[in-house]
Amino acid sequence: MAETDHRIPVDDGESVAAVHHEAPGDDWLVFCHGFLSDKSGSYERRCRRAVERGYNAVRFDFRGCGDSDGAFVDQTLSSKLADLAAVVGQFDPASYALFGSSFGAKVAFHAAVRDVRVGAVVARAPVTYNRAFDEYRTAVEREGEYRFKTGDRIDRRFFDDFARYSFDTVERSLAVPVAIFHGTQDDSVDVAHSFEAASQFETDVLLETFAAEGHLFSSAAEERLLERTFHWLET
Repeated sequence: MAETDHRIPVDDGESVAAVHHEAPGDDWLVFCHGFLSDKSGSYERRCRRAVERGYNAVRFDFRGCGDSDGAFVDQTLSSKLADLAAVVGQFDPASYALFGSSFGAKVAFHAAVRDVRVGAVVARAPVTYNRAFDEYRTAVEREGEYRFKTGDRIDRRFFDDFARYSFDTVERSLAVPVAIFHGTQDDSVDVAHSFEAASQFETDVLLETFAAEGHLFSSAAEERLLERTFHWLET
């Protein structure tokens, strides 16, 4: 199984780091990591499993994360969408599916209404509605920034950009099938948001909850997630 590293240029002379897990054929699956995450760990396993199922798989770091250029505080939803578009442009598949975790799923949803080549969206513990970030917004309005336990921070620029993206637009415009997998004990993103989104989409939706799982899935749940994901994509 060949795994090829890429440096992909984006805006302002910066670049993002991506890894292409190669497979024969024309099926592609692009992975978008979560807000305080990167392309390592679970994404390596997911990509290797994707190759076993015949998919060319791509994982990458958004700017400000992992091996990509940029500072975390400078990233926005707009910059993440630009990063994803640059990564897809590097490989230029005729069609592809998106897999996003947490905030990466929000990126995937908004990207899918922009690019007609997206054939399906898989979302794990997805951030859908902007109100999921209300706690951070309140802190930024009060203090000027919010600093996470990791030391990463966001400021008003993030929320000025965030306000440009309403999930209502995704609900009305998304025309490809969606699969949502969400833990019932998620204390970061309320599983009720996934139920609400699923009821509002005007496309086919699979929604499965994982009992007793939180925002991060256990190894056993991750295994079930992958099996369900590939079964759904293939059918």
